[in-house]
Amino acid sequence: MPEETVRGAAAALKLAAGAALGDVLDAGDPAAWLALDEGVRSDWWYVAPDAVPVWEQTDGGRALTAALRGDGPLTEARLALALCHRDGRIRHQALGRAAGHPALLPLVAVRCADWADPVRERARKLFAEALDVETAVRLAPLVRRLGDRHRGDHALGLLAGVLRRAPAGHLAPLLASPDRPLRRFAHGLAVEEGLLSPAELARAAAGDDDAVVQTLCADAALAAVDEGTADDVLGPLLGARSPRARSAGVTALRRLGRPEQALGFLADRSALVRACARYVVRQYGTDPLPWYRDRCADPGGRAPAPGAVIGLAECGTRADAALLWPLLDHPVPAVRAKAVAGLRTLDLTDVARMRRMLDDPAPGVVREATLALLPSAGLLPEAWLAERLEAGRPRWVRVSAYRLLVARGGVAELRAAVAVLGDPDERLRARAEATVGQMMRWGTVGRAGPEVVGLLERARAQLR
Repeated sequence: MPEETVRGAAAALKLAAGAALGDVLDAGDPAAWLALDEGVRSDWWYVAPDAVPVWEQTDGGRALTAALRGDGPLTEARLALALCHRDGRIRHQALGRAAGHPALLPLVAVRCADWADPVRERARKLFAEALDVETAVRLAPLVRRLGDRHRGDHALGLLAGVLRRAPAGHLAPLLASPDRPLRRFAHGLAVEEGLLSPAELARAAAGDDDAVVQTLCADAALAAVDEGTADDVLGPLLGARSPRARSAGVTALRRLGRPEQALGFLADRSALVRACARYVVRQYGTDPLPWYRDRCADPGGRAPAPGAVIGLAECGTRADAALLWPLLDHPVPAVRAKAVAGLRTLDLTDVARMRRMLDDPAPGVVREATLALLPSAGLLPEAWLAERLEAGRPRWVRVSAYRLLVARGGVAELRAAVAVLGDPDERLRARAEATVGQMMRWGTVGRAGPEVVGLLERARAQLR
């Protein structure tokens, strides 16, 4: 049984024993209400010998039935259980008694997606009558989750209708919610209704970590920007950590006639932003290639920005490799890494000159060199690579050597896998075990030569 259902059933048992609703459930937690709804209908609740037997055989069940008929007191706890009951007739009766109990509105919202038509229709009518702005904001996390269910869109539509008519300030808690889908929902409403200014939209795009919110708000901000609001919109976007937001700001520079600002983003750390910057400056008649060449020529000992190094390869020609090869010895690791990546982009990987980068002290450089050399792995000496699998080497060097040996395939791959079965790195060891296991499943032993048989036997002994 899922953990959430067990938790809900445990809460149901406490409520049946007389506990108050507020003492059992966190009213602000949507998961608690959904768990209770599942837990009350779970088989465990109905058959657990040490808990509560079937409803109709308990004092609580008989009292609830009598209370629903109007023959006894009906507490909120009992009513909550009835709203979740597996019998649709009891759920329907409970909804008839739920008016005037605002604490139970979360369960009324749940019943708006009920599978029984009479229950669903009564719940929707009750929910629509009780829903105001404050209630909509309070229940938004739960209703948004219900929107993913079959028939859950009705309650979500009611909620959206109320929030659309609400002043912008009421959406603030939802716009800042830690619940990502809820933030998307709230920002969608704000954009549709024009509740946020272009500057506020730009700040939302720059500050949110969700790609959907970033794109939604950036597009809306740029659609409404003009000369009067340009600085307030461009400032947050161009300074954002998110490449998506920065690229939107850079692209807007073309429409606003500010190509000189785009020059500063030609060396951005993001390929997307660099591409947008090149687009903008080209629209105003400037070729970015000389700019990149000037930065990478390093006149006077000036260190090029890593983004300028890879940018040169992105829009340059193979002749520009003459500027990239010397940068393999640059003291800044990021510059070396981008120089390797740039040469790979230009398809100018010289195995003899590049292989020394596999021993670079910077992990990023080794990673880029590995990517560059993978297509030529067969040209690297196997014994030389095998030495770099030794335990004394840095992890990134061992991983690089293993990837290159695997790329060679055949016996070289098996030798490498067996060699790292005892590696201290769990992920590398797991990859090696998968390789060995695959070869064993394929029945390689029966078809292979003595060396492969010996390697597989050695691996089997290590894996016991």
